[in-house]
Amino acid sequence: MKEAKEHSLQQYVDTNGHFSLVRNFRLADLVTIMNGVCGSLSVFSSARYLLSNDPDYLWAALGLPLAGLIFDFMDGKVARWRQESSMLGQELDSLADLISFGVAPALVAFTVGLRTYLDTVVLTAFICCGLARLARFNATVALIPKDTKGKSKYFEGLPIPSSLGLVAVLAYWTKQGWIEGQEGLPWGTITLWGAEGGRGEIHLVSVVFGLWAAAFVSKTLHVPKP
Repeated sequence: MKEAKEHSLQQYVDTNGHFSLVRNFRLADLVTIMNGVCGSLSVFSSARYLLSNDPDYLWAALGLPLAGLIFDFMDGKVARWRQESSMLGQELDSLADLISFGVAPALVAFTVGLRTYLDTVVLTAFICCGLARLARFNATVALIPKDTKGKSKYFEGLPIPSSLGLVAVLAYWTKQGWIEGQEGLPWGTITLWGAEGGRGEIHLVSVVFGLWAAAFVSKTLHVPKP
């Protein structure tokens, strides 16, 4: 296994030139990068909505992570079809997932109304727990029990693409007008300390994001693979 890893890395040592990295990309790697493109465009769409209040940008921000999921499914199929995989592809997959299913959903949540100081603390924890979950997956995937086909039997911790469930809820609330600037988020806020509207205020919806973040890094939660 060590020799295979060293052989995989050698291609990046032996190739020189400004665009040598790009030339080493496989088709599956390019599909993976499209996942990251979708997540990045979602982030910028959220920012444009905050600047313009144009709902088209908000809907784009909500929809693009789903497009990223499609590319996330496709890259594995393309790799198997082409019978090619690489260590670079594994790292690209995790980095793209962090953007599309960690950063983008958190910024969408901020955009629709989770904007208090404590809300942003929870959303930051959500992103960082997603980051930790992906890093642990890369480091320990070889230790997870495999089935007869060599595939892992389960996910350790909630897979980060599951955050699209939260995005779907936010999309429904957007359709109903239950967002900042309209009727406001459901369940409202509570003030943990200080004056109302101060740093101690938090939306109850943020608790859901906090629990989701905890599920990302849980070691005892085993989610069967479909």
